[in-house]
Amino acid sequence: MGRLMVAWLVVVGVSGSAAGQPALERFQFTRTEMAVPVKIVLYAPDGAAASRAADAAFARIRQLNGILSDYDPESELRRLGSAAAEGKAVPVSEDLWRVLSAAQTLSQRSEGAFDVTVGPVVRLWRRARRNYQMPSPERLEAARELVGYQLLRLDPSTHAVELLKPGMSLDVGGIAKGYASDEALTVLRELGIARALVATAGDISLGDPPPGKTGWRIGIAQLQPDQPPSRIVLLSRMAISTSGDAWQYVEIGGRRYSHIVDPRTGLGLTDRSGVTVVAPNGMLADGLATTLSVLGPQKGLKLVEDTPGAAALIVCAPQGKVETYESSRWKDLPLAPPE
Repeated sequence: MGRLMVAWLVVVGVSGSAAGQPALERFQFTRTEMAVPVKIVLYAPDGAAASRAADAAFARIRQLNGILSDYDPESELRRLGSAAAEGKAVPVSEDLWRVLSAAQTLSQRSEGAFDVTVGPVVRLWRRARRNYQMPSPERLEAARELVGYQLLRLDPSTHAVELLKPGMSLDVGGIAKGYASDEALTVLRELGIARALVATAGDISLGDPPPGKTGWRIGIAQLQPDQPPSRIVLLSRMAISTSGDAWQYVEIGGRRYSHIVDPRTGLGLTDRSGVTVVAPNGMLADGLATTLSVLGPQKGLKLVEDTPGAAALIVCAPQGKVETYESSRWKDLPLAPPE
């Protein structure tokens, strides 16, 4: 699981109010939260209302970072790793429970291609990217012994979590930003801002479309990040996420390794790919995008077809030759001509 870059998915071409609707102005806010750029685009009657709503949405994302971060030693996720590793079930917050429950469901459906227990291996690969050195076989094998979604036990009756091996650590980076985008959009809606978009890196949750429009124009980036969008889709009241190795990777010994780690092997992915998923909510879209990166086109598209409301586009380049795969529902997404 890895971070997603906003450059892979670009918001383009939003516009103003239509006749017959309340006068709304377009406002855009960008801040760094969860260590990534977060963009909020919204329509509000005035600047004061827009700023209040945006501040509340950013505050919610900041709150979630304090719960879900695997970098912050004081986050609930990190503290859970210390407490639950002592062989006892630890009750968790509603937010952490939702994320871990969704993660476990996806792990079971993908037979471990998605796995938030991958934390020990991810830490090795972060060091590898910094030092341009492969993890030693001994350390990699020791880390892999601590990975396996079956080692994460959830108790629905008490919302308690147990890690079954000492030394385990969780990494929800492949699903948390989608959840954060969803929650920020919910805050905006509760404050009366229905026409809004929240983009947390490459995870975008969409509310009602801009005034007078049928949807938000979302550009789908090509495999090469310096190329213009390959197509533009019109979406609203759903989410879209992307995952790939355009920006986060390391070359070691002449081989390119993605920041996305296959939990089943403990190795960074080596086949270049860009995966874009549309789903009813951001947490699902985020998790599926990561999962499909690991599964590859054939198994990945089968998982998407079995997921109600989900659609996917997979672009990969085995042996340098670009190949494109689309799910059946992807073909039904409304397209817009470039502006």
